[in-house]
Amino acid sequence: MSNLERMQFIRERMQFIRERMQFIRVLPIRTARERRVFLTFPWRIYRDDPLWVPPLLPERAKVMDPERGAFIKRGEAEFFIAWRDGQPVGTICAAEDKPTNASRNMQECVFGFFEYIEDYEVAEILLRRVIQWAKRRDLNTLFGPFNLDYEDSYGVLIEGRDRPPALMCGHTPPYYQDFMERFGFEPARGDNLAYAVDLGEDMPALQRVSRLAEKVRQRKRITVRGADLAHWDDEVERVLHLLIIALAHLPDHIGWRRDSLEALLTPFRDIVDPDLILFAEIDGETVGWFPGIPNLNEAFQHANGLRYPWDYAKLWWHMRRQTECLAIKSVLVPPEYWSTGVSVLLFDEMAKRAKAKGYKWLDLSLTSEDNPNTPILAEHMGAELYKRYRVYRLPIE
Repeated sequence: MSNLERMQFIRERMQFIRERMQFIRVLPIRTARERRVFLTFPWRIYRDDPLWVPPLLPERAKVMDPERGAFIKRGEAEFFIAWRDGQPVGTICAAEDKPTNASRNMQECVFGFFEYIEDYEVAEILLRRVIQWAKRRDLNTLFGPFNLDYEDSYGVLIEGRDRPPALMCGHTPPYYQDFMERFGFEPARGDNLAYAVDLGEDMPALQRVSRLAEKVRQRKRITVRGADLAHWDDEVERVLHLLIIALAHLPDHIGWRRDSLEALLTPFRDIVDPDLILFAEIDGETVGWFPGIPNLNEAFQHANGLRYPWDYAKLWWHMRRQTECLAIKSVLVPPEYWSTGVSVLLFDEMAKRAKAKGYKWLDLSLTSEDNPNTPILAEHMGAELYKRYRVYRLPIE
């Protein structure tokens, strides 16, 4: 295509978008009613999807609240709804994480809460509205999707539509990936992976790991302990230290802040079993963290996002039951300890403790494909890759 033809194509495309904009209006939310529409819009997309786990609306509202949301407290965010004929057809959020941009010398616009009907013009208009927002703030790249949280339910589901997502994992329709790539987005980093480990009796891989772990116990001075929740602040500080030193080698790694870590961990404080939040130590130094959390999505799937008062009773009923799955959201071992057997020992201890407590399988997510240690370890443990998520980046021209 010649430059002249390309310019003609762009002019025609922009004219088409302007004409569509007469029918689709993208407006920022301003009222309590619009906020409610924004929060409940995903039900229009997923109401007939048996794999979808509705987000808990009180938690989503907290994330969006300038007074309570950890992201907005340090940055800026604006929320938009696409309307057509008086009906909402899509949502999106544009945000700037100012401290993270400053620390990484970048000018990225984070986008999220990106949901839309199967109409690519709707999604395109929403994204162009975010681009306008970003340009006014001299931001030069779109990065996401993240729902104002770098750890919870981010990215687009690329593979794995045969079972519901585990805790803190997202779910999106197949057409989301197609549109993102048609619009020009490229993967921002290696995909994030979710593995499943069966804790059944006759699992040769687990038996092999157990034998290897026993050798580590005999040769190394590594000890494994559960969490001491009575000294919560100290434990959080240990996790923060490991996050800083254990993940720094990853490309595109976003550094952790104490407030963000506490906002992530605090809701689980009264839920977790401290015996399943494992720390590894060598001569008193913390060299590993392996947290197991009940897969609360098994209960959340029945709670309808707590949209109505009676949904709280449903959640209470299902929370009474132990989940079948124990979700493990991170394995933190500094690179200098990768070859010491710390990871093997943590995994073996977790498998034995989880199995003794009645769990049937382990979810290992969301580990990065860019992390050379974790996927290899998971495969040695006999883990099955069952979901793949992708985060995208797009330069703003």
